Amino acid sequence: MKAAEMFDLTGRVALVTGASSGLGQQFARALADNGAAVALVARRADRLEAFRAELEKTGAKTIAITADVNSRDDMIRAFDEAEKAFGTVTILVNNAGVAQQSVRATEVTPEEWRRVLSTDLDAVFYWAQEAARRMLAAKQPGAIVNIASVLGFGVSKGVAAYAVAKAAVVQTTKALSVELAFKGVRVNAIAPGWFVTDINGSYLEGEAGAKLKREIPMGRFGQAGDLDGTLLLLASDAGAYITGATIVVDGGQIVQIKG
Repeated sequence: MKAAEMFDLTGRVALVTGASSGLGQQFARALADNGAAVALVARRADRLEAFRAELEKTGAKTIAITADVNSRDDMIRAFDEAEKAFGTVTILVNNAGVAQQSVRATEVTPEEWRRVLSTDLDAVFYWAQEAARRMLAAKQPGAIVNIASVLGFGVSKGVAAYAVAKAAVVQTTKALSVELAFKGVRVNAIAPGWFVTDINGSYLEGEAGAKLKREIPMGRFGQAGDLDGTLLLLASDAGAYITGATIVVDGGQIVQIKG
């Protein structure tokens, strides 16, 4: 089979959370460019609608669904709207997340801990669970791609809640993959290194970011498109025998940390 055929997503229905900015937009664009119909999910309606209009101009099939990933009612409605527009969601990209306020572990408040874990872990599990339930009910094979982080493998000071959540996403991915593989639903994760986004831009563009960049063997932060190949591998037939895996895309950062 030719590469173009292996990665072709024509006829697939994708849902991307956190699709109003940053990596979420890039993920949605990559899926749409390769043939998938894409449901864009995020809280910021204005940005979401603007992005939907942008994608539509390229010929993409897409809808915008305003939803909070922490709301169960919003989650059910999002899947219902995606199904009504395109059919059963067969690709879920669990991308929505929040950054942690940089603070030492001894000073993390219960409210901050719960805020980070609710979005970065709990929502990942619940949205994957709902996607899997619907795929199984429709007897449709599919792919769930969770977005973890290099901080799930190597911890920095000041981000205990975030690191714990992302490490748990890796284990959640494994747990779900074991139970769903026989039914044709593959569950994998991507662990990005440092990519400049809306939530970390000011941090990475400052002095701390310059120090971080020196610790990355490739000498740069991730750029738009650097995750596209990994996403398409895990979402398409090219990755048909891959499940339970977390692929690190970080310019060699983890190798250096573990070395």
